[in-house]
Amino acid sequence: MRVDHPGSKYPAQAGFTVSTKRFPHAVDRNRVKRLTRECWRLQKQPFYDYLAEHSCQLAVFFIYTDKKIAPYSLLQEKVSVILKKLEKEVLKLAMPDNPAL
Repeated sequence: MRVDHPGSKYPAQAGFTVSTKRFPHAVDRNRVKRLTRECWRLQKQPFYDYLAEHSCQLAVFFIYTDKKIAPYSLLQEKVSVILKKLEKEVLKLAMPDNPAL
């Protein structure tokens, strides 16, 4: 979702959620959210730079849908893939008349 808050300190806002139905114990939900937030924290700066370069701000919400707690390395890879896809979408928004995208 694209948001417009001129002069905002952060070009992206992130939220995280885990299904109570798939993880009935709060400790498991909290672990998944903590791991996912850490993956985001370590990879957000290049994404922030990319958004600032294109004068764009986003609100991103991560919804964990797996039935098991994934290892950290897999989560890190998946967050990276998501951020790359978001960068492509930002590029499409920044240059809507570019047919190559």
